[in-house]
Amino acid sequence: MKKDLLTLLELDKEDFDRLFNRSLKLKKSHKEGQIIRALTGKTIGLIFDKPSTRTRISFETAMIQLGGTPIFISSKDTQIARDEPVRDTARVLSRYIDGLVIRTYSQEFLKEFAQFAEIPVINALTDLYHPTQVLSDIMTVIEYKGDYKGLKIAWVGDGNNVAHSWINAAAILGLNLTLACPPGYAPDPEILNRALSRETGNITLTSNPCEAVKNADVVYTDVWASMGRESEHAKRKRVFQPFEVNQALVDKASPDAIVMHCLPAHRGEEISEEVLEGKRSVVWDQSENKMHMNKAILEDFLSD
Repeated sequence: MKKDLLTLLELDKEDFDRLFNRSLKLKKSHKEGQIIRALTGKTIGLIFDKPSTRTRISFETAMIQLGGTPIFISSKDTQIARDEPVRDTARVLSRYIDGLVIRTYSQEFLKEFAQFAEIPVINALTDLYHPTQVLSDIMTVIEYKGDYKGLKIAWVGDGNNVAHSWINAAAILGLNLTLACPPGYAPDPEILNRALSRETGNITLTSNPCEAVKNADVVYTDVWASMGRESEHAKRKRVFQPFEVNQALVDKASPDAIVMHCLPAHRGEEISEEVLEGKRSVVWDQSENKMHMNKAILEDFLSD
């Protein structure tokens, strides 16, 4: 039976832990120069409607290093751009390739692809969720902290798609997650309430960034205006200014707290230059870990 990764809610705790363990082993093997060709003969399609640096290249490189072949597909160059039904494209591509990685705007577009595709469909970002990002983020937390259990994770900024996936992860893994968002920019209430109903994670919402980061082990931020909201940038810059992750804010966290950002970063807006380039920042390892986690995901979802 084929598996899809549309949100993190398709996974249970055992799935998370298996992916964390495997991605860390794959990273270690890569550093030691070991060659693993688990997906020789497999082909993955990457349908991207949104621009990407890290997500696209990390998936392409992951597939190549595992011995498979990635095919980048810009949707504007397909018949989808000429109104071919998604269900038709999904069924045809299922006859050609072994899996699909999709980065798009609409979660409904992704769900329809998964419904009619006979091959695994992996969400590489929609307006609602970014599950592969958060999987690699928690891998990074484990790498630096030894585990994800018992830590306080502080999200500072917009209640966006990455925040939504952190909320889902917290609900499944029992994370202690505090989100600090300006009024009017909180996460989707339906997503938050669904997570809270699971009674497994300790998820709180505040509009006070100082409260959120107090004694935090992980301080995480992201851009103030996600893709598709660039027209709101000037307004958001004024509203979010008190939510900049700067040295004064980070000093309120635990002394050994790490700072994370999924990139691209706007220095002087959501994060200061000093913090981004500082000793607590783990953003470059965090970015690299996307490739290793994507290997684990592809191996897990595409292997026979």
